[in-house]
Amino acid sequence: MTPALEFAGVSKSYGGLRPLRIADLRLAEGELVAILGLDQTSAEVFVTLATGASLPDSGDVRLFGRPTSAITDAADWLATIDRVGIVSDRAVLLDQLSAVQNLAMPFTLDIEPPPDSERARAEALAQEVGLPPEAWGRRLAELGADVSARVRLGRAIALRPAVLLLEHASARLPREAVAPFGAAAREIAERRGIAMVAATADEAFARAVAPRVLALEPSTGRLKERRRWF
Repeated sequence: MTPALEFAGVSKSYGGLRPLRIADLRLAEGELVAILGLDQTSAEVFVTLATGASLPDSGDVRLFGRPTSAITDAADWLATIDRVGIVSDRAVLLDQLSAVQNLAMPFTLDIEPPPDSERARAEALAQEVGLPPEAWGRRLAELGADVSARVRLGRAIALRPAVLLLEHASARLPREAVAPFGAAAREIAERRGIAMVAATADEAFARAVAPRVLALEPSTGRLKERRRWF
């Protein structure tokens, strides 16, 4: 079976102390993995490499079995990226709009208010990611970081991706919200059969979001199984 995502001998310079190196990563269809040891900048570089938004200096990245270097133009890239969901603070949310309006945006730009069919789809997403009904109609600016994270998760899964990439998704969460958010993302990915990589520096989040946790050795790019000792 073709892996959903592969990194082989990858190195990418980005202005850090050393390049981002990933020696060998193979993500099977429906597999959930967390990678520890990526700071916020290197996690962003990882996501841009995984999606073909940038190319490695050396090595090979394959998405759905195809080298990202083979993506020929913007239309080709957009068709590929439609199968990938990204949870990142870089994804813009509109704080003056409600949670449901933000969740409706993948379906329509007519959001004041959304048409009934798109509102229903957005409300279904809100329920799936665990937003309480009393938060659905409130402005995002009035709500906390946990709601924003769940809205980003809902946006990322809205178009039914085959791969989900989480880029420091827990960084702004209060500590008590980290594990529940990770568990919610894991449950959704497992139920939908989405392959998922969570790039993080937060071990509590990594343990909650994925059954397999790998630790990056920055100097070599090796990914080692991170096992519990308690």
